[in-house]
Amino acid sequence: MSAPAHAAVSPTLPTPDGELSASIVDYLSGATASVATVPDVDPVGRDAQLALSICYELHYRGFHDVDDEFEWDPEILTFRRSIEQPFLAHVRDAVEDGDDAVAEMDALSVEPRSGSGPSWFLRDDGTWDHMREYFTHRSLYHLKEADPHAWAIPRLIGQAKASYVAVEFDEYGGGRGDHVHQQMWSALMDAAGLDSSYLGYLDRVPAQTLVWVNLMSLFGLHRSLRGATVGHLAATEITSSPGSRRFVDGLRRLGAPDACVAFYAEHVEADAVHEQVLRHDVVGDLLRREPELERDVVFGMRALAYVEDALADHIMGAWQKGESSLMQR
Repeated sequence: MSAPAHAAVSPTLPTPDGELSASIVDYLSGATASVATVPDVDPVGRDAQLALSICYELHYRGFHDVDDEFEWDPEILTFRRSIEQPFLAHVRDAVEDGDDAVAEMDALSVEPRSGSGPSWFLRDDGTWDHMREYFTHRSLYHLKEADPHAWAIPRLIGQAKASYVAVEFDEYGGGRGDHVHQQMWSALMDAAGLDSSYLGYLDRVPAQTLVWVNLMSLFGLHRSLRGATVGHLAATEITSSPGSRRFVDGLRRLGAPDACVAFYAEHVEADAVHEQVLRHDVVGDLLRREPELERDVVFGMRALAYVEDALADHIMGAWQKGESSLMQR
């Protein structure tokens, strides 16, 4: 599947999915002179989450034929805030409060012996079509992997900053372009016969996928949520290695291309090391300096679990019915 040449840098604006997303698309494309808010929308519905995705992408690669100056447009920032506030409130209401980051990381480090989520299903029973569909969901994040968390770097100091950068350095390939995890994911998509262009499947993924990705940007783009960003990354790295091992097993069972296996094999080893760095040198040092952030660190960890569980439930619910978990266009 080929994509426009410009998609390698900046994607095209997506197809709207309601009043909110239509409003921001019309404004960015010059069809209207202002962007309008819509009251009483579902903050985790697809329309709101697509609109939020569009706003966030202005801080990443932007969009083809959309002026980069829109990144700091006051109307867009106000519009974005009108969605962010109820979105964050929804996640806070859904996640139980906690104040012990060490206990939280200890609990996350205990690998379950069984499970019902996609990684377990794809390890043992899933088909190659199931695996490719899962790749489609994950592409919205992995083609920008590490970028949302990178916003925290200038907000940290001392050992926490140094060690956080060390983890991100690995995510960005350790100085080797072909080892950048985003690039490795692009190679995986190509090997699987899927569209590897940035945001190539934005019009196909459901609200649950957008919620999962948008949460990272919400945390990363707000200094007040730096503790949540650190907690989110810590939980991501702690839980990644066991899940990646299951994917390696599933991909080998299916005889998948080497590029697909290589991505997950890389994460089995790298993320096991990252777990220790984040535990002691990032979270530990951050909370010694700013102990008041401990609740936010735990919130970031639990918020990740909440949105990942919601996406997993959506995917598995569809597959158990013999249906696709993607939007049908």
